[in-house]
Amino acid sequence: MTTAFDTNGLPAQQAAPAARTKGSALTRQRRRAALIFLAPMVIVLALVAGWPLARTIYFSFTDATLYNLEYHEFIGFLNFYYLAIDPQWWRAVWNTVFFAVVSVSIETILGMVIALTLNAHMPGRGLLRAAMLIPWAIPTVVSAQMWGWMYHDLYGVINEIFLGVGLIDLPHAWIADPALSMYAVIAVDVWKTTPFMTLLILAALQLLPGEVYEAARVDGINPVKVFFKVTLPLIKPALMVAIIFRTLDALRIFDLMYVLTGNSRATASMSVYARQQLVDFQDVGYGSAASTFLFLIIAAFTVIYITVGKVNFDGQGGK
Repeated sequence: MTTAFDTNGLPAQQAAPAARTKGSALTRQRRRAALIFLAPMVIVLALVAGWPLARTIYFSFTDATLYNLEYHEFIGFLNFYYLAIDPQWWRAVWNTVFFAVVSVSIETILGMVIALTLNAHMPGRGLLRAAMLIPWAIPTVVSAQMWGWMYHDLYGVINEIFLGVGLIDLPHAWIADPALSMYAVIAVDVWKTTPFMTLLILAALQLLPGEVYEAARVDGINPVKVFFKVTLPLIKPALMVAIIFRTLDALRIFDLMYVLTGNSRATASMSVYARQQLVDFQDVGYGSAASTFLFLIIAAFTVIYITVGKVNFDGQGGK
């Protein structure tokens, strides 16, 4: 009977535990190094984000007002009770959810189509990639002001185009009409943030192995079947992360809606509602309760989406 030895002259039975010990020690060293490097960022986040969040949650249980923050009393869950029976708040919740679902769905579909197009070998695709980022690079307030002029019912270019091609008979007040204003806001958001989805999906597509598609092409598999059976499963982790980030951004939408439509009930989001209570009505306690509720909704959505979708942020995807 012979005994196997490793390269260091140790029996294989002794070499394996030694290798595992060495590997675990290296893993612990890397984790300690990661914690050391992450500590400054965690401290900064705690000061910049954690402290204001804690103050907001605290004020949501008080009757604090903006003109006198120092003198307030603890009133428990009374602000949340009034919030729960406020129909305007639930209208804002519906507006936000509707906006998030519709806009993110359209942006995901358009982003996928554009990414697949730009991923193909075609002349001038580098220039198209650069041009694609222009809407995303424009600040949201600037985009909202620009589209506000374009939507104007008297001299807006949108009405001029639609009248010219015969889609409408009379000019429409797109952002003043409660029946049209939400769709007008969604259209602006889709125009601005579709490049973000496209960029993330395109990055995932460019990491896919070409051998898989070569094999599918040799086997004569239909391109549509290749997309649903090969491409989509492979880019699922990146796609779900992109959807999470975009949905979180849509749920806390404020600047686009506020600049375009102000405090209009037809489009007011949860953030717009909270800002109105905090600033216009100077009710810090009630406004903080609305902000806290918004934070809880976003946190719950994130946990549910990651759990149900089995999102793995290390890029390996769900099992």
